[in-house]
Amino acid sequence: MQALWMLVASAMFALMGSFVKMATEYSASLSQIVLFRGFPSVVLLLLWARTGRQSIVPKSWRPHIWRNVAGVSSMWLGFYAIAHLPLATATSLNYTAPLFIACWMLGWGGAQRDPVRILAVVLGFVGVISILRPSINPDQWMAAAFGLIAGASSAVAMLQIRQLGRIGEAEWRTVLFFSVGVCLSSTVGLILEGWAQVGWQAYASLVGVGVAGLFGQLAMTRAFGVGSALLTAALQYTTIIFAALLGMGIWGDRPDTLAWAGMGLIIAAGLLSVWRTMRLPSGT
Repeated sequence: MQALWMLVASAMFALMGSFVKMATEYSASLSQIVLFRGFPSVVLLLLWARTGRQSIVPKSWRPHIWRNVAGVSSMWLGFYAIAHLPLATATSLNYTAPLFIACWMLGWGGAQRDPVRILAVVLGFVGVISILRPSINPDQWMAAAFGLIAGASSAVAMLQIRQLGRIGEAEWRTVLFFSVGVCLSSTVGLILEGWAQVGWQAYASLVGVGVAGLFGQLAMTRAFGVGSALLTAALQYTTIIFAALLGMGIWGDRPDTLAWAGMGLIIAAGLLSVWRTMRLPSGT
């Protein structure tokens, strides 16, 4: 069941990416997309907390603030990359967070001589180069850079989530405050640029973003809560495979051999990094 929950989550996140891309094609603004991603989670979690008489006061504000700054930035940049790149390419770049965590561990985490992490970093960067060189057009380099920065920001957010777990913060409260941060950031964007007038196709895509993102978040939380964190973390990379299949089926994307090899290397590097991090004692 754990594997099934994570596979469902991966499929939902890939589907969410597809809806993000569709929404932009139907002229929805990035602010609207981000709003629809966060709002359903806020409503559901507030209702759940109210019904269960749960306190929404966090144990510590500081890690929540840093988690939101990194996580919200990653979402905006990642959605921009999805809107302007082939779906599988953007998803692969967004999933480079373990690569950046491995880099951090090598430089500042006391694991400078760990050959497994060194191999993970090398494989990951080769994978990124393999994806970018054959498949990125000159006008797509900014989107590709944003995708990589989204992966790096996601790594910072993951480290903050780990810190929140160490201090005993409830997972649902972490998701709630992140979703509130997402909605607030989108509100700022809407104030600056206004509400884009779009058709029903855009609104259907926006609803799809919210529903798929919410179900993906719930399924992933369930997966991490019922079994091996290593297996769950490994299975999340099936999102790249689902994204590639959706990109081929909906937009006719056809990644070449080097691009497929790059995706495989990023997945391998991520799995290797996750395996090594979870096999070693905490903090090494």
